[in-house]
Amino acid sequence: MRIIGITGGVGSGKTVVMNYLKEHYSCYILLADEAAHLVKKKGTKCYEELIGLMGREIVGSDGEIDKKKMADILFFKEGMLDAVNAIIHPAVKQYVLAKIEEEQKAGQVDFFFLEAALLIEEKYDEIVDELWYIYADESVRRMRLKNSRHYTDEKITSIMECQLSEEEFRKHCDVTIVNNGDLNETYHQIDCKLEEYL
Repeated sequence: MRIIGITGGVGSGKTVVMNYLKEHYSCYILLADEAAHLVKKKGTKCYEELIGLMGREIVGSDGEIDKKKMADILFFKEGMLDAVNAIIHPAVKQYVLAKIEEEQKAGQVDFFFLEAALLIEEKYDEIVDELWYIYADESVRRMRLKNSRHYTDEKITSIMECQLSEEEFRKHCDVTIVNNGDLNETYHQIDCKLEEYL
């Protein structure tokens, strides 16, 4: 089983790539965002630590951590984001490692794909066999984000400024998949790469 990390800037089309992989390959797909949601569910160590850090006001009526209540504290309290990340990121990494081990033991799939925006920053290159960078021109990404998420230019710029530069992505990734809009071309690049391993 080959473990491949998939990353790229906002609007690059990682979801489109993941959907194609899911439909056409024998694989297990793990989205880091989903893992981050699961690790802070009620009853987990992460849940207790976050409440210890931020207080019970982040808990919703269902007893689970309320994303919006958490965000309200997160971005207005100095140093809180770093403290929360120091709890969530290691927990997500443990979850990912456990899933990889589970899939390796099961021996049912050819590929394990892990998708996350922060694969490079969180040193996931130490876990995966290779990193893929999903690339799209900035103008294409901006257009996608305006059309699909109705983001303003200001919001898009502020998100992009927080992410790694194209140069950084390319420096750390083993494979670049260009996803500028011709999906057949994108899929062809994926197929050519994965056929090397089958």
